[in-house]
Amino acid sequence: MPEEKVQAVINTGREIVSSGLVAGTWGNISVRLYDETLLITPSGLPYTELEADDLVVVNLDGEVVKGRLKPSSETRMHTAIYRQRQDVMGIVHTHSPYASVFAVTHKCLPPVMEEMAMLLGGTVQVAPYQPAGSAELAAAAVEALADRSAVFLANHGMVGVGPSLEEALLVCQIVEKGALVYLLSQLTGTPQLIEEDQVRELRRNYLEYYGQRKV
Repeated sequence: MPEEKVQAVINTGREIVSSGLVAGTWGNISVRLYDETLLITPSGLPYTELEADDLVVVNLDGEVVKGRLKPSSETRMHTAIYRQRQDVMGIVHTHSPYASVFAVTHKCLPPVMEEMAMLLGGTVQVAPYQPAGSAELAAAAVEALADRSAVFLANHGMVGVGPSLEEALLVCQIVEKGALVYLLSQLTGTPQLIEEDQVRELRRNYLEYYGQRKV
């Protein structure tokens, strides 16, 4: 297993705990490997205790390729997203408080800030409720995610995806911030939305021009 990917999963696990995106052992993290397999967190192990040997390699059918522990109970959802989205290289599933408000009320989150439009690619939709770990939840998540970077899971939590595990984590952080801003803004007035054509332009500019490109 590539050492940098192993370390990225371990670091992400510590970050989602320290930033309050999960409590206990809830949530899960994965990163795509180079050979159509993925590295995923084990089921029920605290993120602060994760070591390299605890991580599990599974193929895109969810079969364990390497590892001594049972993989995350949401392995079906991770593999379904990777099969559907070739651009996705990392997935983070969290149960953060403000995102969960939208998950339990079955409300979508529009991109009310530029960073949301740039990173998320549009409104965060809600996947209809299905039991955790089920094939039905995996299918619902893929459909509601579509070509965007985040999706709420009804009465459950949220999922962030990205071209790297670092960006998938950032997606979760931006959704949590955006959810808080949207909720607080309703106390002082009516949130003003960014027009759809402007959202598309912001997203396009982010994908094409933002940040430092490797040469």
